[in-house]
Amino acid sequence: MPKDPRIKKVLVIGSGPIIIGQAAEFDYSGTQACRALKAEGIETVLLNSNPATIMTDPDVADHVYIEPMTLEVVERILDLEKPDSVLPNLGGQMGLNLSMELARSGYLDRTGIRLLACKPETIDRAEDRELFKETMEKLHQPIIPSEVVETLEDALACADRIGYPVIVRPAFTMGGTGGGICETRKKLIEIGTNGLRLSPIHQILVEKCIAGWKEIEYEVMRDHKGNVITVCNMENLDPVGIHTGDSVVVAPSQTLSDHEYQMLRTAALDIITELGIEGGCNCQFALKPDSFDYAVIEVNPRVSRSSALASKATGYPIAKVATKIAIGYTLDEITNDVTGKTCACFEPALDYIVVKYPKWPFDKFVYADKSLGTQMMATGEVMSIGNSFEAAMMKAVSSIELGMDTLTHKPFEELDDDEIVAHMHVQDAERVFCVYEALKRGIDHQTIYNITKIDWWFLDKMQHLANLENGLKKCHGTLSEAQYREAKKYGFQDKTIKRLAEVDALPVENYRAGFKMVDTCAAEFSANTPYFYSTYDGDNEAAEFIAEKEAKAAANGEPKKKKVLVFGSGPIRIGQGIEFDYCSVHCVWTLKKHGCEAILVNNNPETVSTDFDTGDRLYFDPLNPESVDNIIATEKPDACVVQFGGQTAIKLAKHMDEIGLPILGTPADAIDEAEDRERFDELLERCKIPRAPGRTVFNLDEALVAADEIGLPVLMRPSYVLGGQNMIVAYTKADVIEYMGVITEHVDMDHPVLLDKYILGTECEVDAICDGENFLIPGIMEQVERTGVHSGDSICVYPAQHLTQAEIDTMVDYTGRFARELHVTGLVNVQYAVSNGKVYVIEVNPRSSRTVPYISKVTGVPMVDLAVRCCLGEKLTDMGYGTGLHPNAPYVAVKVPVFSFEKLHGVDTQFGPEMKSTGEVLGIAPNYHDALLKGLIGAGYTFKTPGPASCCIFTVKDSDKPEFVDIAWKLKSMGYKLYGTSGTCAWLNKHMVPCNEVRNMSGEAPNIVDLLQSGLVDYVFSTSAKGRDPKRDSVRLRRKAVELSIPCVTAVDTANALVDCLRSDHSMKNIPLVDIATLYHKN
Repeated sequence: MPKDPRIKKVLVIGSGPIIIGQAAEFDYSGTQACRALKAEGIETVLLNSNPATIMTDPDVADHVYIEPMTLEVVERILDLEKPDSVLPNLGGQMGLNLSMELARSGYLDRTGIRLLACKPETIDRAEDRELFKETMEKLHQPIIPSEVVETLEDALACADRIGYPVIVRPAFTMGGTGGGICETRKKLIEIGTNGLRLSPIHQILVEKCIAGWKEIEYEVMRDHKGNVITVCNMENLDPVGIHTGDSVVVAPSQTLSDHEYQMLRTAALDIITELGIEGGCNCQFALKPDSFDYAVIEVNPRVSRSSALASKATGYPIAKVATKIAIGYTLDEITNDVTGKTCACFEPALDYIVVKYPKWPFDKFVYADKSLGTQMMATGEVMSIGNSFEAAMMKAVSSIELGMDTLTHKPFEELDDDEIVAHMHVQDAERVFCVYEALKRGIDHQTIYNITKIDWWFLDKMQHLANLENGLKKCHGTLSEAQYREAKKYGFQDKTIKRLAEVDALPVENYRAGFKMVDTCAAEFSANTPYFYSTYDGDNEAAEFIAEKEAKAAANGEPKKKKVLVFGSGPIRIGQGIEFDYCSVHCVWTLKKHGCEAILVNNNPETVSTDFDTGDRLYFDPLNPESVDNIIATEKPDACVVQFGGQTAIKLAKHMDEIGLPILGTPADAIDEAEDRERFDELLERCKIPRAPGRTVFNLDEALVAADEIGLPVLMRPSYVLGGQNMIVAYTKADVIEYMGVITEHVDMDHPVLLDKYILGTECEVDAICDGENFLIPGIMEQVERTGVHSGDSICVYPAQHLTQAEIDTMVDYTGRFARELHVTGLVNVQYAVSNGKVYVIEVNPRSSRTVPYISKVTGVPMVDLAVRCCLGEKLTDMGYGTGLHPNAPYVAVKVPVFSFEKLHGVDTQFGPEMKSTGEVLGIAPNYHDALLKGLIGAGYTFKTPGPASCCIFTVKDSDKPEFVDIAWKLKSMGYKLYGTSGTCAWLNKHMVPCNEVRNMSGEAPNIVDLLQSGLVDYVFSTSAKGRDPKRDSVRLRRKAVELSIPCVTAVDTANALVDCLRSDHSMKNIPLVDIATLYHKN
């Protein structure tokens, strides 16, 4: 049955800001869905609060609302746009939960709007733990003994019946939020209380823990006729007990016998059929090793993180097919876009192995608790493809950007055998490396298996890698050709082989990899939009493909196109997020539009850039010099682009310069000039631009001398970083000593540490596009937080609200001087501090920045598009957007950061110069106050009306106390009762604000913890001079507030903004909704 004729206008619900557990994979699936709907001639309306993604681009849907994702807003958009259907299954848990609220509130029944793809009953049967259990029993599918409970007493009684250890899983949450493994009654009380509070329907599942079973996932599709297929099955290297988002995942599964594979496949297809899901669905199973016992863990009736991985691993566009099924097509009517010949009911077959490796934020959060469990902690992931598990694993390790080129982790080499065996009991982010170290030392597989329950097959393959590495170490300067070729075949890089074998020259010079294609059907049919991965088995399908394509073009008399290599930004992490993928994709689109061939290199399976039809060709390989050299040898490109892939791509600039591949846009030398401290100082002197005094130091003694000369407080950071990694403001000598200790332990000291005088003032940010002569600034942004808080973590306003005309003119003038002096072609980002009417430069980055997507959308200036055209030699004056400062937009846009603190244990939530936010939301309104309110609501701040006993807690550092008097007074006048720790309380009382004293965390009960747990605290305001170390009282207080979901504000300016919104009418009823797609009518 073809398209359903009733569907003419659809609302697509996106997934909101990026948080741990709900990342860029939904941007990818949502973008694919909107495109599929547009191609069918259906009018699309999009709601998503995240400004950083391709999905909220004005040309992706017909109407784009970047608004808070609440029931009230969805209903207003439905009233305004009057679509006939809602597509709920592409926006992750956010989309599902909003759709369920719509169904439950009776709105859909009243208006006759339909939910496509999954009926509310279906969602309930998969998400509601009790109904799910009944459905599985009806199908005779085995499940883990469990009970659904709504009170803590029932949970404890249930655990006594089924026996400890138990796993807690809250209903309707995502990424395992609020869940965990409980070995004891005490742990169950802690996790159970937390889980019940975090579940929107106040319900948790207590189930028997079967940690140690294999975890297997199936990705399945079904249409309304009942055709069902398996797209991909995947296996976790880690057994059950570690969240699949934190596991190393292998596709297709490697350790299942055919009987086990077919048994689980049949179960998955029976489940999707019984639930009546139309579209994609993800089934997770636990399989008991050495037996045919299995159990169904859970079913997700939506496009999930695993579906993004399955799509990229097989080349089967799951989101696109799911969308077409939702509007009425059946699987046998949809063609598979990768082959262009087979239909979508053809199951993909793989002739390679795919490994997904998680990217954790622990290199950034030194003090975080690294142990893994049923709550997800990874911010992103990389995927690698190889023709053996070993080669894929080696590629994955070099892609995660931890500076490793084999699975050897330095600290483990220093432990003795007993310590290694003991450490394998720890389930943390480094366990794979610990197992590898054990294998290198010849600890027997039985011992390792008994501790980790990692399958023998994986241990065997990792043993092979360990043997190869040990073999190379024994060379001592003599390396045979056979040994070299074998090491290459299994993924060792040349520089690694040289280091291990202690040789200067290799037996074979310029031994290059060939490339094989991903074609969904194990080469049974020819593919027409392939992507490639490198291997050393002698075949080069990419070279053949290119030759064939060029011969065809020449035969048709078409001119030869210019080939441009575009480097993506690798895995998503804090400080380098989806924004850089947005820039890479736009860069590719513009290159294609201007007659170039765009070739993408990236390794992140969650993004739009690695979609099969984004670039002309795609290479799924690590972004390191050797793997890029291999691609260049096959592709022979004319030029490359590094300025859109964040720091990952910038790091390749120097190498491109050395091998003589032209870089489009800003030259490599100018990039170095902006990053290198001393050259940057000279540049500023040439431009006559003031900056804060600073020094470069290599060790602690130099640091203390420099701190004395400049005068405290100072800002300390390593050179060459992105996202303020490992930056602090040091107020005392003790801070300097602590910081240098931490930094020398975690960072190699090739690069020095920078010390700058800390300037207190307003921070502003400017993105500009330059063509070598002129420049265009789409807008100036102002950070709400003063300097010292990382710009990625501060609320940010466009246009700037508090600058004088003179200050604005100065910024525009300075930006122009930089652009000319650095010979910038393309994008440049400059951060300024304004203090007492004087403008200082904080830093200059000659590349795209995290604010580019946000500014492009709110000003209507397509920044990446113009920047690429400048790189190709066009002039700004011919582009129709003018030069200098672009006129202000008719409204205010406020960007509010979103954090994932409840997922990261032991991380201090206080703002500082180091970036901690994982995502952001946008509020757009005619004035600053309304835009800020929208932004705060979108970011999940709750606006409460004080009840009779409601209170707020204040505990702030001395330098902030004067400013908090006013804030406290405003809250008091609203009817809140105030509590403070001793110093803050005394200060407030002295300034006529009545406040009660409460004992600190280390004080005797009843203390501040009892007050927090009473449920009466609406807000906590906590700032401290020292932070970071999880043992300090102030850090423990902030963590406790996060665990109890109490808004905890850690900076004065955010506190001011929040309280001003609280005091005014905090409803959105009268604030207009803005459709940014029709705001600037583009051709």
